[in-house]
Amino acid sequence: MHDYERHAPPVVPRWRERLAQYLILMRADRPIGWLLLLWPTWWALWLAADGLPPPWILFVFTAGVWLTRGAGCVVNDYADRWLDPHVKRTRERPLATGRVSGREAKLLFAGLMLVAFALVLTLNALTIALSFIGLLLAATYPYLKRHTHLPQVYLGLSFGWGIPMAFAAVQGAVPAVAWVLYAANILWTTAYDTWYAMVDRDDDIRIGSKSTAILFGELDLVIQGVLYALFFVGMGLVGRQADLGAWYWAGLGVAALLVAWEFVLVRHRDRDACFRAFLHNHWVGTAIFAGLAVDLALR
Repeated sequence: MHDYERHAPPVVPRWRERLAQYLILMRADRPIGWLLLLWPTWWALWLAADGLPPPWILFVFTAGVWLTRGAGCVVNDYADRWLDPHVKRTRERPLATGRVSGREAKLLFAGLMLVAFALVLTLNALTIALSFIGLLLAATYPYLKRHTHLPQVYLGLSFGWGIPMAFAAVQGAVPAVAWVLYAANILWTTAYDTWYAMVDRDDDIRIGSKSTAILFGELDLVIQGVLYALFFVGMGLVGRQADLGAWYWAGLGVAALLVAWEFVLVRHRDRDACFRAFLHNHWVGTAIFAGLAVDLALR
């Protein structure tokens, strides 16, 4: 045996190589997006059920969050496949490098959404009807950055749609508190995704992409403060409408302290600091959920 044969790297089966690329395209190796989508969905499920939701509904929504987040990443990269090669943070994505074709991406998106829809079909008619709006929001979000500076707001509309769906699945209706929670989540999503947009602001300006980070300009930290303040006002209204107690308010207080730390992090608008602030919102969602879940469990 020749020396190069002894030391040659093992041959990776094609199906495994393709699967690895698809998982990267879905950001399966980066759970932050899934978690940021999961927490508001779980807030809604626990509120709607007044505690632990039915196991099957909990499974459907948790799996659905993973599937739809993956599908959203696929369609986002498909829409940005011509832009991503020009942005430092995204130039190595599978569609940007050509490791995954546009046709493969469309098939993967369709497959993920079909599996998610199959799960939704096990729920009631109202939830199924609402899922079509969710599909429309997820499929159209990536294209807004070419036409408006508010794609982060639209992301909030899309990311939070699991909230009315969760109430519909558990209660068969969408009460007022669900819409207050949905509105609060839009504010939160807009705020944390603006941190994310601040990372790419210089690249986005150069290539003609649009975002709230560009729109806010030098007032970015001030407007971020307003967005987060309104988010906590909204969550306070949720707490009052749902008659939640001390544990919920404690969780909300911890979340407010965590957000305050984000402003300390980004005070110089450093790219890495803005990205850390974005990631930090996972703990904001965790704190709110913990307070909510404990409060409902101890009633």
